[in-house]
Order: sequence, then C-alpha cells, then structure tokens
Amino acid sequence: MAVSQQNTGQVIQVPNTLRLKVGGRFGAVDASAIAKAEAALKSLSGNFAAWLQDEVTKLEAARQQVKTDGATPETLETLYLRAHDLKGLGATYEFPLITRMAGSLCKLIDDKDKRMEAPMVLIDAHIDGIKAAVRDGIKTDDHPVGKILVEELERRVSASGLV
Repeated sequence: MAVSQQNTGQVIQVPNTLRLKVGGRFGAVDASAIAKAEAALKSLSGNFAAWLQDEVTKLEAARQQVKTDGATPETLETLYLRAHDLKGLGATYEFPLITRMAGSLCKLIDDKDKRMEAPMVLIDAHIDGIKAAVRDGIKTDDHPVGKILVEELERRVSASGLV
C-alpha cells in the first residue's frame, strides 16, 4: 500500500487531571490542609528524639547481628534496611546530618553484588558517627564536627571502589 493510501490516525486528548490534584489553574492547594498537617507534625515533634533513638537502636542491633552471625547477604540486607530507614527519617526527626550519614552508608552497601566487599571498619564508622550525632545533638553539617565527619565518611565511600 502506498503512503498516500494509508489510514489516518486519530489523536485522543486526555484531560490533565494531575493539575486538579496538585492545584493549578483549575484547583487550588488547600492552605488549611497544609496548616493542619504542619500542626500535626509539630505536635509529634516531642516524640522525635525517642523515635530517632529507637531507629538507632535497631541499626546497632543489625550491626551486632553482622558481628555475631557474620557478614551474610541476610545480615547485611537487614543492616542496609535499617540504614535506609534512617536515611529517610533523619531529616524528619530534625537531624538532616543523620540523613546524610545514613545515605552515605546506604551508598556503600546498596549494591547487593558488592555488599559483602564493604569494609566493616567503614560500616562501623558510619554507625558510630550516627550514634555520636544523636548523643551530642549534632543535627546539621553546619556544626564543624558534623561537617568534617560526614565529608570524611563520604570521601571514604567514594574511595572504596564499591560505588
């Protein structure tokens, strides 16, 4: 069949419903809903220290499991999952430095195929750094100790050859 004899296509315009959901020309962001959410989060902030400590305790337990049972795919997966939780929760619990340190640890042990090669001394340094940040209330990398610590951890992860 020649090109001129082919059937023509039909263009179907799908309405952009995303704009309505996030607020835009056709809908507005509900400022009162945002205010309620912020107030709810603020009311919970008194629990942040305890919740953060619980997460750090879980990370420490995962490290102890690696030391007790050995570095296996299962024990390192548990350790990774605990670090990943802290990566997501650190900033929420007002410790963005912990998010960054846990992110560095996740980067080190993210690849399941290379996880077993990660030096335990570097894993320990991350966990000890996280624990020290919580203990000493070092929340951001604006703190001179926090800045040096997180930058050195990230440098060592980059230099490890695993990422």
